[in-house]
Amino acid sequence: MPSLFRFLTVVALICGIVYGVIFALANFVNPKPRQMTVTIPPDKFLKK
Repeated sequence: MPSLFRFLTVVALICGIVYGVIFALANFVNPKPRQMTVTIPPDKFLKK
């Protein structure tokens, strides 16, 4: 039984670390906005 508790503790610790990393990435890393240009060929405007 103690090995089960040790295993669950390790799994909970790993999940907590992963959750912390995802939380930090979501809140502290800001994307840099930039211009985006998409060219559309003229044949896309023709109705068939």
